[in-house]
Formats: sequence, structure tokens, C-alpha cells
Amino acid sequence: MPTTVWSKVRGANDDIRVAVVGLGSVMGGKGKQHVSDFRQLAGVRVVALCDADREILNGEVKKFIDNKEKVDAYTDVRKLLEDKRIDAIVVATPNHWHSLLTVWGCQAGKDVYVEKPVSHNIREGRKSVEAARKYNRIVQAGTQNRSDEGLREAFEYIGQGNIGKILAARGICYKRRESIGKVDGPVAIPESVDYDLWTGPAPLEPLRRRNLHYDWHWAWATGNGDIGNQGAHEMDMCRWALGQKGPARWVMSIGGRFGYDDDGETPNTQIVILGYEQAPIIFEVRGLAQKKDDSVMDGYRGVRIGVVIECEGGYFAGGGGGGWVYDNDGNKIKQFKGDGGRGHQANFIKAVRSRKVSDLNADILEGHISSALCHIGNISHRIGRLSLPEEIKEAIRVEPQAAETFERFREHLSANLVDLSRERAVLGPRLDMDRDKEQFVQDGKFGLGRWANELLRRDYRKPFVVPEKV
Repeated sequence: MPTTVWSKVRGANDDIRVAVVGLGSVMGGKGKQHVSDFRQLAGVRVVALCDADREILNGEVKKFIDNKEKVDAYTDVRKLLEDKRIDAIVVATPNHWHSLLTVWGCQAGKDVYVEKPVSHNIREGRKSVEAARKYNRIVQAGTQNRSDEGLREAFEYIGQGNIGKILAARGICYKRRESIGKVDGPVAIPESVDYDLWTGPAPLEPLRRRNLHYDWHWAWATGNGDIGNQGAHEMDMCRWALGQKGPARWVMSIGGRFGYDDDGETPNTQIVILGYEQAPIIFEVRGLAQKKDDSVMDGYRGVRIGVVIECEGGYFAGGGGGGWVYDNDGNKIKQFKGDGGRGHQANFIKAVRSRKVSDLNADILEGHISSALCHIGNISHRIGRLSLPEEIKEAIRVEPQAAETFERFREHLSANLVDLSRERAVLGPRLDMDRDKEQFVQDGKFGLGRWANELLRRDYRKPFVVPEKV
């Protein structure tokens, strides 16, 4: 049974009753922000909270007590989903739980707002889409920039050909990431955490990093690196700007974890090239500062976190909150002001009331495709091999924008005292996609496509299984 705090009588019968699952860490987190944001919406009540860490859960419950409000508290989300009074759930857990909770939520008759990336792998993302459609649920992806009117206007302006044909859509994620440290053996799980529930679909293995919370982003079993973390927003904006509805034709990655030796597994410096007929998406991740012993991050055309849409007659540089269109000499042409998608939760509630998927600014299908682009970039990296700079340059020589990007990649690492002739980067293979099947083209019995397809899904730990038939 849930722990319950009683005080105020619940509001009108037509209020949307929301539960937030996954509250972040003691220091903060997206889940806590969602609690605050949804509580401010008219006709919405946050009636339940869930987290596998009792310390974090109790801290959020106390805020309701102090405000003399009622809230139900759960550590096991399965118990929460049994509550017929809950209309919708907000999923802000670690990535490895996103799709399973989306599927379970739909099966339980709940609408779902799921944070980015909407999946930990491609196959389960597709299952989330299938569950939303089968159970007629409203499922919104947490790519809030889709609700930014400034970006909508900017991409329409570009799509109308005002600055010519698009040459490349660049996603920029230059975000400082310090070392997470290195441990010699298993680390004790915090006493407040139900580790079985926290781990859920992932393998139940000893913790082998200093911090359970947040640093899960940099472990393949639970996270997707920064391209799937912060970068999921920019990847979605790139695809939106291109007007592309489906996956890329092919993908290739170049990257590694440079600048420190720690327990992180995912690359902190990465280039992912995604081939579309119209123009490529070229994505850059940088976790190191602009140079050794500095705190300032690099920028590309004035952007550190955002997108640069390069066209024949100029470019757009911006992100959440809008941006500017420039000519090829760097002169400002036109500004598009945005708000970072602050109305995204309200847009979800609007669709919950109307029961129209078309009212959503970021339907689960859009979230799935953009998340899949992050995943296939990481798959190329994971089956790649350490390579010399000359080998990398040869592999990408037919893609001029990629060649230029690699030169800047190399210069950036050199400024951080990383010599790629010694500390080699991983060159991922070019992998062609069967876009209808959402899998890689298999190039022979023992080809790389076969091994890449193994990473489109995962082995789940019962009973935390995303089923084949949702």
C-alpha cells in the first residue's frame, strides 16, 4: 500500500491526476522539475510520486506536507500503476526504464509523458509506439523544444528556401563533463535505495562507480552517453529542421573517452554522421573544455548547446529559446524568439483532454525516431575499432562536412593534450539501414550489420521485460 499524506480535499472531478515517476537525485533532477511544473497547471493535480530511493522520495513528499497537500508515495511503480485514480504518469527515471514504463503505463490505461530519450534501445522504442496506438493513449516525448514557437517559425522559414538549400544540420553538444572517478571494486548501494527496483530491466550487477545517481548516463547498461542525454534534444531539432520523418539511410561514428581514466564507458568526445538524401546530420559531443586546465567550452558558430542549420545562402544558429539566421559572412538577417518550450507540459495536458494525438507537439513516434538516431550512432561506436587519424580521414573523405568536423575534433583534443596518434579514437563502421524494418542491412553471415543488429535490443531481467507483443 502507498504511504499517504492527507490534508486538502481533492479538487474538481475533471482535474487531470498526474503521478511523477523518478525524481532525480538529492541535489536535483528533471523529475522534481516536472512535479513543480505540473503542479502549476490549471486543472492538474500531482497526486502520486514514485522513486526507488526513499531519501529522495521522502524529501519530495515533505514539500507536499509543508504545503498541506495530499500525495501518495511509492517505491514500486507497479503498485502505483494499479491505482485507477491516476490519469497520467510522467516518466523521469534513468533511460533504461523509459520504454518499459511507457508500455506498462499504456497497458494500465494511463497517458504518459516520457523524458528523452524515450528508449534505451531502438526495439523497445518501437514497442512504446505500438503500445500507445494499441491502447489509444496520449504519449508525449519530453523533447520540449517541439513546443517552442520560435523554432517552429525558424524551421518553416528555412524550409521555404529563404536561405537556400540545406547543406547540413549540425547538432552541437559541448557540455563540460568532469571525470566520474575510478574505483577498485564494488561500491556499497545507498541504504535508502531499493537496488532491485532501481535496476529494473538492466542486469543486476554490483555498482562499480562512485555515484549511483546521474553517472548512470555514462554506463551502457543504463544510459546512452551525452548524445542520448543532452544531445537527444539537438538530434530532434536537426531532424525537425530537415523535415525528415524516418530514420537515416546510414550512420558512422568517430569518438572516444579522452582526458581522464575513469569508470565511464560512453564517449565524451564524439562525431556521429547520419546520412539522409536531403542533407546529412552531423552531431558533435564534447565533454572537455576548450583546452587543458580551462573551464570555458568551445563553440561552433556561437553555439555550445543547440543546432546550426547550414544552407547555401546562410545558416541558422540557436536552439531552445530560438536563434538567429545569418548570411554566409556572419551578418544577422532575422531573429526568431522562443521560450525553450515552456508550454510542453500544457500541450500534453491539452491532448489528454482532447484525446487527439494530433494535438501533441512531440508524439511518441517523433520521440522514437529521434532517439533511434542517437542509438544507431552509439552502435557504430560500440562495434568500431581504435584507428589512426589517417585511417579516419580516409574513411570519411567522401563527406566534406565530416572531414572538416574531424579536423576540428582533432584540434580540440590536441588543445587538451590528447595526441590521436597515440590515444587513438574509435572509428565506427558505416552501417546502412533498412529503414522500414528499423534494423541494419546484414552484410553476410559474419558481417558488421549482424553484430550491430544485436545492439538494437537487450536481454531483460524478469519481471522487468518489454514484451514482444504489447
